[in-house]
Amino acid sequence: MSPARKPYPSDVSDEEWALVAPYLTLLREDAGQRAHALREVFNGLRYVVRSGCSWRLMPHDLPPWFAVYQQAQRWLSAGCFEQLAEDLRAVLRMAAGRAPEPSAAVLDSRTLRSTPESGERAGYDGAKRKKGSKLHMAVDTLGHLLALHVTPADANDRAQVGRLAKAVQAATGESVEVAFVDQGYTGEKPAAAAREHGIALEVVKLSEAKRGFVLLPRRWVVERFFAWISRNRRLWKDPEATLASAKAFLYAAAVMILVRRIARSA
Repeated sequence: MSPARKPYPSDVSDEEWALVAPYLTLLREDAGQRAHALREVFNGLRYVVRSGCSWRLMPHDLPPWFAVYQQAQRWLSAGCFEQLAEDLRAVLRMAAGRAPEPSAAVLDSRTLRSTPESGERAGYDGAKRKKGSKLHMAVDTLGHLLALHVTPADANDRAQVGRLAKAVQAATGESVEVAFVDQGYTGEKPAAAAREHGIALEVVKLSEAKRGFVLLPRRWVVERFFAWISRNRRLWKDPEATLASAKAFLYAAAVMILVRRIARSA
């Protein structure tokens, strides 16, 4: 952080920066073309994700918006945040006394309302009565991100199981054996798609005698993760023009959560 400005709540701490800096330094710190400190550029990206503001509305005491945008695109296209998410997840699991890679996952989806920028690729989710994009996500049983992808909101959840299971096994080295899902994934087709990748699909059903809100076993961790990332106003809706950009910003938000948890526990 520059000594000339007051810190923002979204600023990275010294402990957090020590964790992420090795992954984000695509060039040497003394590279001739570098005009702004890399930490300040990362602070700018965190500000955009956390506050939900447009790039051009970034505060003037942070690096120029175009410098933050260009560097963010480099990080996103290089897969820096995906790699960070994988490594930090393993660290948190070992700190909790678990194996580095999980044997179980939880799958679910969430519909994000479209904006003028994302409207061209948006679909209509009849169940949620909402036009937008659908986020398909897998987390481990501690609520740490394993895999995700984004589709138009009219995409069927069952049809995405195979793609999501393949991504989960790629991220974990094929360690996942079972995936917990809600009743929206019931049927032989999603079960068969998961089995192709060595995962048994287990549907967690509502109690027939339920009244009001019921906390479902296993599945509540993915709902909690949705709540965590929703604290970032950039993710309240879908303001990205492309699916790749939407996915990348979701990974960036997940990394910010993981980094803060590790830094605080340390």
